[in-house]
Amino acid sequence: MAKEKTIYTCTECGGISPKWLGKCPHCNAWNTLIESVAESTSLAKNRYSGGHQGLTRACEVMALADIDATDMARTPTGQDELDRVLGGGIVEGGVVLIGGDPGIGKSTLLLQALDSLQRVGLSTLYVTGEESGAQVALRSRRLGLNGSQVMVLAETQLEKILATLEATQPAIAVIDSIQTVYSEQLSSAPGSVAQVRECAAHLTRAAKASGVCIVLVGHVTKDGALAGPRVLEHMVDTVLYFEGDTHSSFRLVRAIKNRFGAVNEIGVFAMTEKGLKGVTNPSAIFLSQHSQPVPGSCVLVTLEGTRPLLVEIQALVDGGGPSPRRLSVGLDRDRLAMLLAVLHRHAGVACADQDVFVNAVGGVRISEPAADLAVMLAITSSLRGKPLPKGFIAFGEVGLAGEVRPAPRGQERLKEAAKLGFSVAVVPKANAPKKNDKAFEGLTIHTVERIEQAMELVRSLN
Repeated sequence: MAKEKTIYTCTECGGISPKWLGKCPHCNAWNTLIESVAESTSLAKNRYSGGHQGLTRACEVMALADIDATDMARTPTGQDELDRVLGGGIVEGGVVLIGGDPGIGKSTLLLQALDSLQRVGLSTLYVTGEESGAQVALRSRRLGLNGSQVMVLAETQLEKILATLEATQPAIAVIDSIQTVYSEQLSSAPGSVAQVRECAAHLTRAAKASGVCIVLVGHVTKDGALAGPRVLEHMVDTVLYFEGDTHSSFRLVRAIKNRFGAVNEIGVFAMTEKGLKGVTNPSAIFLSQHSQPVPGSCVLVTLEGTRPLLVEIQALVDGGGPSPRRLSVGLDRDRLAMLLAVLHRHAGVACADQDVFVNAVGGVRISEPAADLAVMLAITSSLRGKPLPKGFIAFGEVGLAGEVRPAPRGQERLKEAAKLGFSVAVVPKANAPKKNDKAFEGLTIHTVERIEQAMELVRSLN
């Protein structure tokens, strides 16, 4: 018997190497090559393939202006926050990939969505490869989904799943999870790069051909990225990430790819005894409850997709040793070091010998530069031991020359702050609203062009 040929496949990019290497030669990732058995290439080739282009008919080509562009019909899932992230609901023939840490609530949310869809008359199918049907039924009882008519299939073989989809023709099917599904056409183990890629490709093709919306649940690596080859994210229409600390009751669902809607949209959920409930006013969970203003605290209006959120930025400046620490949670640490240098050079606030700790309350991650001004004001407030005025907010990007640059969609940020009762705002001059706008009643808006002006203004307000 001939010895099976082994190859080494990269878990990051799916590249193949004939021998093991410490670094993938295709994507330069370290320690990602895993051993697998090479698939047989002895399948008979079509005798008309290769070199006989004349026997193949050309496809019809159309001008872009002649193609009828119609909006995709959407079906709400019954979970408003999930619909927000999806762009309005599920799309016929769409493929959604959702990933997150174990136990964060992926299966719970999808089971609740399937139950809501079947209660409005749509046929649904829940394919579980990690649990038995009894375990799924037990979870539905815990969630209070009594009398649910969601169809459940406990199966991991791809061919049987595809046959069931063709026979039942559900409106939406959930595959939980794609790492447990395997195809008999491949000899590699379930969860391997080849199996995940092949099974996802077959399921995507079935969704496009039949019009079934398929939701794939994916595992994540220890770094928080979706496990398997990155080509998996390119195959699907929408990629969602479930974020949040398992010790906290709040969860964020973030869209990083969506062919049918906006990206970087988030949905906020609270984990309760009856499952995940949407949070209609997420700004409340990212603000600490202080009876009186405290030093080192500044409220920022950040944007998550189309939704303005109020997040409290906390800073603590304390006496450091010979090598002071710079630590940030929820913010970029390298940007923090840059802002401290700008503070010293242009505003005369020296923190070179101090430990500086910065935190975004609520576990939210802020990546936009519009947080610069709020971070610098919080650091200055903590260093001087003087709180910012009550009802104070700030936002704006700060450049290396000390200028305060405008933030995108500043009017919407200010309207959100005014709606929640904030009274004082320090914003870039380019974000100043028009005069006599009733949407900003009760909010005193101060505009600045440079960081030193912002510091002088805060001193005068105190």
